[in-house]
Amino acid sequence: MNFDSNLAWKQASGAVSANREVVLALAGVFFMLPQLAFAIFFPQPEPAAGMSEQQMVQMVTAYYSSIMPMLIPMALIQALGTLALLRLLDGSRRPTVGEAIKGGLRGVVPYLLAQLISGFVLALVALAVIGLLGALAGMAGMFVGVAIVAAITVFVAVRLSLTAAVVAVEQATNPIAALSRSWKLTAGNTTRLLTFYGLFIVAFIVLLIMVNVLIGIPLALLAPDHVAMIVEALVGSALSALMALYLVAIIAASHRQLAGNTPEADSAPFI
Repeated sequence: MNFDSNLAWKQASGAVSANREVVLALAGVFFMLPQLAFAIFFPQPEPAAGMSEQQMVQMVTAYYSSIMPMLIPMALIQALGTLALLRLLDGSRRPTVGEAIKGGLRGVVPYLLAQLISGFVLALVALAVIGLLGALAGMAGMFVGVAIVAAITVFVAVRLSLTAAVVAVEQATNPIAALSRSWKLTAGNTTRLLTFYGLFIVAFIVLLIMVNVLIGIPLALLAPDHVAMIVEALVGSALSALMALYLVAIIAASHRQLAGNTPEADSAPFI
């Protein structure tokens, strides 16, 4: 089946628009609030003037080491939100919000295991490619290896992009089977999916830049530092949650299309 990005976007945006109260509420709980709390209570450190490259690396390493205990529960919350939204957007079952969250809970472990497995395999490939090219051609070989690994990572990410939908909608409990199913569904449509995802991400990046120019710069010039920080964190978290919501809706629509499920009530309000 050839992937139709126009149809996928129409179904995704239609589903979000028709059920905006429910999906916006869930996106606020599972995406916006955790990111807002993170931005306010664990802000990224600003590099001081005159810091060396080594000092900057040490600062970043210390920061991420300190927030690591918070990253795990945040990943769990966002994984649950992703799976719950995917189940809500499943037009064939039309679950209630409670049923969607319960179903999402059952899928969190398989989904995260699938993510860990794919990440581990990619890490092994990266070490092998960069190490081999570095040994053969030195620093130039390492740069080429990094470029090759980046291309492989993007390709694999697109091929496995439907894993969450397979876990949530098809209720797969085996992480290997979920990865294999996504790989099979996306076969022959990698370029179309990559273009679709890429255009969506670029559009949101442009939106973030515009919002930063229109809101961030005036705040930095006119408002006290703590007020500007809170407002920027609020706006940034809201936009990130909106992006996550639409991305989940896109994944749901893409899975529905490639899996051959085209229910008539794709954009009908949830019960």
